[in-house]
Amino acid sequence: MEILVVGAGAMGRWLGTALREDAPEPVDLAFADADPAAATAAADSVGGRAVATDTDEQFDGVCLAVPMPAVGDAIRRYADRADGALFDVSGTMTTPIEVMCEVAPDRERVSLHPLFAPANEPGNVPLVPDATGPVTDSVRAALDARGNDLFETTAAEHDEAMETVQARTHAAVLAYALAAKEVDERFHTPISSELDALAGQVTDGEARVYTDIQMAFDGAEDVAAAARQIADADAETFERLYDDAGER
Repeated sequence: MEILVVGAGAMGRWLGTALREDAPEPVDLAFADADPAAATAAADSVGGRAVATDTDEQFDGVCLAVPMPAVGDAIRRYADRADGALFDVSGTMTTPIEVMCEVAPDRERVSLHPLFAPANEPGNVPLVPDATGPVTDSVRAALDARGNDLFETTAAEHDEAMETVQARTHAAVLAYALAAKEVDERFHTPISSELDALAGQVTDGEARVYTDIQMAFDGAEDVAAAARQIADADAETFERLYDDAGER
């Protein structure tokens, strides 16, 4: 089975590694990236070969491992390179599924979103199995063999969930990081030390990735509104807000 991975970043390399190591049948990989050196480096480290972004080769499957803002255009660009399947690991699902249905109605179509950084595998992997078959079944089998918990969802359900688990969560943690002042470690409480560690974890990533999430999903405004409620609350209102938060 031949798979083209478009996008030679961390997620594209991770997906390629999973297929090379754990797919139920041998997989020949090709990597394409706007940065040819990145495609070559991915091919060298994972195994496979680098191809030009304008390749006219045909593949059993094409995986789009590109940033969320680029996934729709990438699907349109590479749809005719896939004989069997199109699938993505971009992190959003509504746009990929809609565009795949538009440009590849006769091929397998699956959207996956590993909810972890590659170094933290295994983890949860929601997927939208819009149209499945042998290629995407092999992809799913490879991820399952690595101990990941794959579960089916809808594009709408996934994207709505991301508003909380990504956009609101990151906004809250980053707001704390921006508002917090440095203190002697001895003053930290169990709660503040955990939140401080979370802030360090979030800010140790790539700004572009977190920017894409905030641009793709609503949620930050809700965090800001909630913080303003707390800041403006009198004692009675604060107690009510505290109780409301506990009930959720």
